[in-house]
Amino acid sequence: MLAPFRTGRRGGMAGYQETLDRLKRVGQEHLLRFFPTLDDKQKSGLLGQIDALDVESLPALIERYVRNPAKHAPPSGLQPVDAYPHDAKSARKPWDRLKYKSTGESLLRAGKVAAFMVAGGQGSRLGYDGPKGCFRAGEVSRRSLFEFFGFGIRRAEQQYGKPVPWYIMTSPQNHASTQAYFSEHRYFGLDPAGIRFFQQGMLPSFDMRTGKVLLARHDEVATNPDGHGGSIAALEKSGAIADMKRRGIEHLSYFQVDNPLVRTLDPVFLGLHAGAPDSSGEMSSKMIPKTSPEEKVGVFASVEKNGRRVVDVIEYSDFPPALGRETNPDGSLRFNAGSIAVHVLGVSFLEKLAGDPNFELPYHRAEKKVPFIDLETGEHVAPAANNGVKLEKFIFDAIPLCRASIVLETDRIEEFAPIKNATGVDSAESCAQIQTLRAARWLESLGAKVPKKPDGTPDCVLEIDPLHGAEPADLRDRVQGLAILPGERRVL
Repeated sequence: MLAPFRTGRRGGMAGYQETLDRLKRVGQEHLLRFFPTLDDKQKSGLLGQIDALDVESLPALIERYVRNPAKHAPPSGLQPVDAYPHDAKSARKPWDRLKYKSTGESLLRAGKVAAFMVAGGQGSRLGYDGPKGCFRAGEVSRRSLFEFFGFGIRRAEQQYGKPVPWYIMTSPQNHASTQAYFSEHRYFGLDPAGIRFFQQGMLPSFDMRTGKVLLARHDEVATNPDGHGGSIAALEKSGAIADMKRRGIEHLSYFQVDNPLVRTLDPVFLGLHAGAPDSSGEMSSKMIPKTSPEEKVGVFASVEKNGRRVVDVIEYSDFPPALGRETNPDGSLRFNAGSIAVHVLGVSFLEKLAGDPNFELPYHRAEKKVPFIDLETGEHVAPAANNGVKLEKFIFDAIPLCRASIVLETDRIEEFAPIKNATGVDSAESCAQIQTLRAARWLESLGAKVPKKPDGTPDCVLEIDPLHGAEPADLRDRVQGLAILPGERRVL
């Protein structure tokens, strides 16, 4: 297992020979190629960075994931997952929405729920220099992704009368700037004592051809975050799990930083997770129906593992194309359960995994363009094609470890409008359109009028303030007699 990077313990010149010897034994001594040219601070930093690596595990890791990567085969016995339908009155699987909403609200009123956000990414793909969470997600209000989530948590605290701790996993790249942003915005009205920041682990990036660990600078190993699957170890190492136990937290509402429509604390989902007869209360997930077999989202499926049937997520690139195109008699996709990276995690489940010395989520391999230092010339190279291998872990790989896991279907317009790309699909523009569609739907359900274009889409730009509403009924008193004007831009 590769340990996260941390401040070097040896430092200075004292650890040089020992570090060099360790690297030679695994064929990675090139990491000290430029050591004689560094100043004392740079030398100390580089030795500390290498010291934090589990160097001895590198050969096996490189052989398995870099030089001879195995083609991922889907698990055996793939069957569609038996998700709870969005329509609780569905004949296929009816369930009592009000009952489970009451269960979830009881957990929130008892102060047994916390929020957990994975926020290690930068906004570079969006053309934004800074943490992705600082990026604008409100087309009208201009509020950031962080503000959307912070206001959602604040509303829940006001509604249920108990604090909701917020655990935020950053990366070394954006940790300080994320903390500064929260401070500058007065923590969005939340108690700073209830917000805990911690950093995710980092892994070295490898040369695709040779398996050598790349150098980002003469004094720095090229690294990448270890993925949201590294959050389980990071929660334990940071003391966050111990903090949850101290506060009496039993369940974590997990979400990622790029989706402003996520229900940060959904009582219905929490209630199903904690109270459904087919749930162990360890890890539960939300899904949306896929738009097409080609949509690039993971697919929930029921699979056979270790002699039992479990819920799993199959990456879209690994899902058998023929199965992905299969349809039901009504024409809908048979395997339609797309993952939106929204889960509820039991704290006791996390504690059990983190405390197991044999627990290890698998690595996933990605080929990327990784800038590096040419070892012969010492020059910085920005590759035009993929040259590197990055490894990461995914949190959904913990689902099959549950005794029993459930999946809840939700509505795309209600809860899924991620901002991942600068333009096109899953961009700020598409997110704004979906936010308007959702707001128009809510207004019309309450009797308000929304102007329409000839194609039937709203002729306005609307945004719902998370402080004002998490569902249509919350806006009832605010929209009595309201009529939106053509072309109007409004925050509700």
